[in-house]
Amino acid sequence: MPKVTFLPSNKQIDFEDQENLLKAAMDAGVHINASCGGAGVCNKCRIFIEQGEVKGEELPDGGWKACNTVPVTDVVIRVPVESEMDRKALARPLASKAVSWIKIHGESLDLKTEPVVTKELIDLPEPSLHDNISDLGRIRREVGQSFHLDVDSQVLYRLPYALREGNWQVTASIMETARSDHKRLVRVQPGNETRANYAVCVDIGTTTVSAQLVDLRDQKVLYESSNYNPQVSFGEDVISRMEFSRKVDGLDILKDKIIECLNQLIEELVKGANASKQDISFISIAANTVMTHFLLGLETKFLRAQPYIPVANQFPPVRASEIGCDLPEHVRIFLAPCVASYVGGDIVAGVVGVGLNHHPELTLFIDIGTNGEIVLGNQDWMACAACSAGPAFEGGGIKFGMRATVGAVEVVHIHPVTFEPMALTIGGKKAKGICGSGIISLLAGLFMTGVLDRQGKFRRDLDTKRVRQGSEGWEYVVVEKEATSIGQDIVFTEADVENLIRAKGAMFAGYLTLLESVGMAIEDLERVILAGNFGSYLDLDQAIIIGLLPDIPRDRFFFAGNSSLTGARAAAISWPKFQEMKHVSQMMTHFDLSDNPRFMDHYVSCLFLPHTDLSLFPTVKEALKA
Repeated sequence: MPKVTFLPSNKQIDFEDQENLLKAAMDAGVHINASCGGAGVCNKCRIFIEQGEVKGEELPDGGWKACNTVPVTDVVIRVPVESEMDRKALARPLASKAVSWIKIHGESLDLKTEPVVTKELIDLPEPSLHDNISDLGRIRREVGQSFHLDVDSQVLYRLPYALREGNWQVTASIMETARSDHKRLVRVQPGNETRANYAVCVDIGTTTVSAQLVDLRDQKVLYESSNYNPQVSFGEDVISRMEFSRKVDGLDILKDKIIECLNQLIEELVKGANASKQDISFISIAANTVMTHFLLGLETKFLRAQPYIPVANQFPPVRASEIGCDLPEHVRIFLAPCVASYVGGDIVAGVVGVGLNHHPELTLFIDIGTNGEIVLGNQDWMACAACSAGPAFEGGGIKFGMRATVGAVEVVHIHPVTFEPMALTIGGKKAKGICGSGIISLLAGLFMTGVLDRQGKFRRDLDTKRVRQGSEGWEYVVVEKEATSIGQDIVFTEADVENLIRAKGAMFAGYLTLLESVGMAIEDLERVILAGNFGSYLDLDQAIIIGLLPDIPRDRFFFAGNSSLTGARAAAISWPKFQEMKHVSQMMTHFDLSDNPRFMDHYVSCLFLPHTDLSLFPTVKEALKA
């Protein structure tokens, strides 16, 4: 059985028969870019063989294709820098032009503390011959005056010892339930343990997972941490991962990976806050529909294909230990409700997080990502849809595209005369690819300087060596190989441009279709809220230039940051907010755009820069005249 050693991590694993090196890397916990989930079509899973013999598929630009290569002998594999994931990039500063919705409005942060689980100190009379009711009856007599107290069976095993160890003073952890007249006793501790009552709040995104430890007594965030979603090794987008989940043990692998990530983040939270896991009362999680299914180990086969049916849209509280979380038995997970297969709990939590449901203004709430979820409405009504933008804005389907990590080009400026680029990377390191914000910046710059025409084609008559015929068609050289860390030119191809135009076209067509469905138009929008990590790094003008965002007055735009995590935190602090999420999910009317003829008409019209109808983009039209 050959041994495989991965550099630079130095991780080693015994190679199993019938496996390829991509699968071996997954088993070893080593990340290799594979945006297609190992289907063999993206050509991003490049590896280099340092020692040993392999058989498989070599790539034209050097290296081997991990998904189609197997070792013949013991091998040493070098994973190139473009596959490395540096968590420091998750903490990079937001776009300088960002106007924070939470900072200005932030009503979800001004909450009355009414958490899902409260801790109550109870002094009980000691039993006697004249008062010899059961231990549980004694608890119920003290706390169950205005509601029925249900009890976790596991509480009973510790109950007699807790009462007597505490000399009849105990701390009862009481959990809210779906019924207002019922509460549940989930834990009894001896003595006064009310000093610490914590919740873990989590946003599980397709690319990143963010978590906070919140003190439920004063609503303070004690510590926060983020990491890349380890499922990216099995596909950059949810479609690829659902395909992987159909393989033998695929669903279990995806579930295990996200649970491992949660456990790691929780360890970091309690260590960073100098806290104890024993003081965590519950977890509040917001995630899209697919991520929620993976977390619980639920089948996604019927969610993947028409008519796109999830197992459930609302989920009962789940005992954390039962799905593999390394937490005490009393800890429950509360999941934000979903709306449809591709409009999930992250969007519902985000809407509640920014308080969209409390304002009369017509608002467009946008989470730009693989699915491109959008919500249109106000306090009285809401319509929502997923635009299936694909992974282009996160680097997928782009030749040198990558996630936002150290070494990714994040800003590009094109000189209007020489057409030379000025590129800045995250962390100021040598370039190894281009992330989403850099891709939009590059596309906008090439278009406005005339390097690209409105159809997304490079002009062949320019006096510059940057535009050239490449191995895959015409391309623009963004960073020459001498200035990169990957030893080859980083280029932007016409195929890349086409993928981006399709992605932005799907988003804009979604806005138009939703507006048209309710008898409104772009000019009726009173505000636009950009949610999610990617939205926080967008340059508004550049996003409008390429036709990704509507061309309306810039003071109507707001950046909400991770509104999903904000909503999860609000739901943890305030049980009424969690109930509000259920209400919001039910008031949203979902539009399926996949077979909507008007969406397809709008989509075709959007396949230009910025659009076939320049009157929709008056400021861009004016700038093009200059």
